[in-house]
Amino acid sequence: MRQKKMIIAALAAILLAIPAMVQSKKGEAAKKAAIEREQSQARLNPAEREQARPKVKAQTLEVSFDYQRQAGPGSNQYAVWIENEKGDVVKTLFVTSYTTKGRARGGEQPKRGYIVRPACVPTWVKTVKADEKTDQQLDAVTGATPQAGGTQTFTWDFTDEQGKAVPQGNYKVVVEATLFFDSDLIYSGTFSTKDKAGDIKLTSTLTKEDEKHKDMVTNIKASLK
Repeated sequence: MRQKKMIIAALAAILLAIPAMVQSKKGEAAKKAAIEREQSQARLNPAEREQARPKVKAQTLEVSFDYQRQAGPGSNQYAVWIENEKGDVVKTLFVTSYTTKGRARGGEQPKRGYIVRPACVPTWVKTVKADEKTDQQLDAVTGATPQAGGTQTFTWDFTDEQGKAVPQGNYKVVVEATLFFDSDLIYSGTFSTKDKAGDIKLTSTLTKEDEKHKDMVTNIKASLK
């Protein structure tokens, strides 16, 4: 009888130990898998590591490009904006000041630049319906043209011009640059606010080649963050 009790006690101890052993094995397996992932990541180049990283739902849109200021008139104007599926402007992220404010000459009251020079980002002017906007409305999205070259970056937080969150859905980002008078460059790409973080594919159109001013805006990128 005593021997039987000892056997039962031993079996009970083994049965009690099994869950802990299983848990330990799982922990070791998870630790091994994590080490293997780290080693695998270390063998990837930066671009591959970024691609392999788990994607999360985007919170913002970031647009950037390299800008080089051009000499003389008829250039250095650009705009960045967001459109909804209907093609309406949801929000202008930036437009250069000459386009909306013009320049005072000879003591005269300045006229909007796009009136004096219709070639100033004409697609933005038409799409945003600039003639229907007040000076205050345009001033809210206007910024000075950079005096020196460098990377320009703009961020959209999925809100409209009143600061309200936009409905979930598909949108288009547009970058327009007037390289020189009627040489107008446009980059655009569609995306959804439901998308995960990642780059947005952009396509471009150019109304007229201009070799002298082609480097005004380069390396245009858009990505969801």
